[in-house]
Amino acid sequence: MWLDHWVLVCLIPLAMWILLSGLDDLFIDLVFFLTGKQQFPWPSEAELALAPRRRIAILVPLWREDRVIGKMLDHNLSVILYENYDVFVGVYPNDEPTIRAVWEASRRHARVHVAICPQPGPTSKGDCLNSLYERMREFERENDAHFDVILTHDAEDLVHPESLRLIDHYASDFQMVQIPVLPLPTGSLECTHSLYCDEFAEYQIKDIPVRQRLGGFLPSNGVGTGFSRAVLESLAAGEQGRVFDPDCLTEDYENGFRVHAHGYRQIFVPLRFVDSAPVATREFFPARLRQAVRQRSRWVAGIALQGWERHGWRVPRKQLYWFWRDRKGLIGNLFSPVANVLFVYWTVRFLWTGRSWEAGASLPVWLLSTFWATLVLSVFQMGVRAQCAARVYGWRFAAAVPVRVLWGNLINCSATVAALWQFASARLQRRAVTWRKTEHVYPRHGAVPQERPRLGEVLVRMRWLSMGELHEALPHVPKGVRIGEYLVQLEKLSEDHLYKALSSQNGIPFRGGVRQEISRQATRVLPAAVARRCRVLPYRVTAGQLHVATAEVPSEDMMRELTELSPLEIRLRLVRPREFEDLAHEYLPQS
Repeated sequence: MWLDHWVLVCLIPLAMWILLSGLDDLFIDLVFFLTGKQQFPWPSEAELALAPRRRIAILVPLWREDRVIGKMLDHNLSVILYENYDVFVGVYPNDEPTIRAVWEASRRHARVHVAICPQPGPTSKGDCLNSLYERMREFERENDAHFDVILTHDAEDLVHPESLRLIDHYASDFQMVQIPVLPLPTGSLECTHSLYCDEFAEYQIKDIPVRQRLGGFLPSNGVGTGFSRAVLESLAAGEQGRVFDPDCLTEDYENGFRVHAHGYRQIFVPLRFVDSAPVATREFFPARLRQAVRQRSRWVAGIALQGWERHGWRVPRKQLYWFWRDRKGLIGNLFSPVANVLFVYWTVRFLWTGRSWEAGASLPVWLLSTFWATLVLSVFQMGVRAQCAARVYGWRFAAAVPVRVLWGNLINCSATVAALWQFASARLQRRAVTWRKTEHVYPRHGAVPQERPRLGEVLVRMRWLSMGELHEALPHVPKGVRIGEYLVQLEKLSEDHLYKALSSQNGIPFRGGVRQEISRQATRVLPAAVARRCRVLPYRVTAGQLHVATAEVPSEDMMRELTELSPLEIRLRLVRPREFEDLAHEYLPQS
């Protein structure tokens, strides 16, 4: 049969390539399993407490993120167990909704600073980050401050409460510290987003730790990456003062390579679980095919194509292997769907006729052996990926890994074709490759279950209370009195520190000055009797949100009652008890 002949002609080079790539992956798997028990220098709580508390600047570049940035800042600034940091948020002058959202957030949080890029957007992520860096330096001059560590994050990130403490600890010995990044869990049948879950679980649990053990350079994940300020200044000196390359689509990968190439030390903090939750930056990735292809085409164009164009293969021999692994997708992504189609053809033909080929079309032993070897390697690799996914998302989720591998082959092939077309078009027209931004979403409040630390633990981690003082006070706390209130009464803790700790523990912003923002009309949105009983004061309505001040952390039942009384999204804000009492006396008079 003529079709068999052409299938065989196509299968031979495909099988050889898949065998080569499979053996490459097998090498990484073997290193992972043979060295997986290596001890990582995890810091103790005492060591974290003794860390120098460097001042950290978090840079967040934005373009059309008005729907998510407010929630991102409110959540993260209220849960981070670290005090010595500021957040610089970059916006474009032609993106007014995002500018308004960030200005609103800066009114709620004193540590949020707005940076308006000089050029209309979007330019590139690297260009926006450079504008943020300049805004940070301006802040330093105005406030006689100095930031020691630069941390990058995106508008959709859920920052782990311990991230900054870990970065601060490891920054003593390493000039780049990478915290793991993992997609948030979704249903296993949501194949596009679940594919990210599979890939990132394997990448963060296996690939990057092995890369680190073998001395390879560590590409930044783009978020959760802490850079030494001195190192970034050193890199910028050779790049016309630009800390981040504005022409590079994957400036995170580029900076990771540059840091290593200049001899600076890097470390990836491996994934571990605390209270059954991973210590990692979490986020939602694209759930639609078009958005996934758009994002992945940028990764392919930036890492493989621009990386090849910029650096070629001119690196020390030890790093050539990692360039090969980072770029082999240019071929593998194009071949994989073809291999899948031919494998299905081969299988269906065998089931239908009882043989794979026409009689007389016997296969050489070496070719048949190659086919079987590629099949075994593929099945083994899917098993490894399933094991990694199960560690984070459970075995029920991981059971669908084989299906998602096939779907992933189609997405990656489409993204590679799009990247090649985009790159070739830009070169033919002699223009730069443009930034293809991804649309982001942010989880609603309570969508990500987190084990809340106890108030005493938060106070100790924030260095506002010693462990000895906590243990000394606990046995003497009167019945019905909370530990925080008791410590304030003893003058071992300031009221300001208590409310900052409550804010961090419960994910509710804390800031005074409600009177300057209050709208008398907004105070009447909730029934006065309910507001008095729940000890809350609605004070402002903006963009479908009802902002509510309270001096206490509301219970779940109370939040449920408030939600039922208003169609608006409830946004809580902690204030000091005296401020709340004054406002309640004025705006919630007794009937």
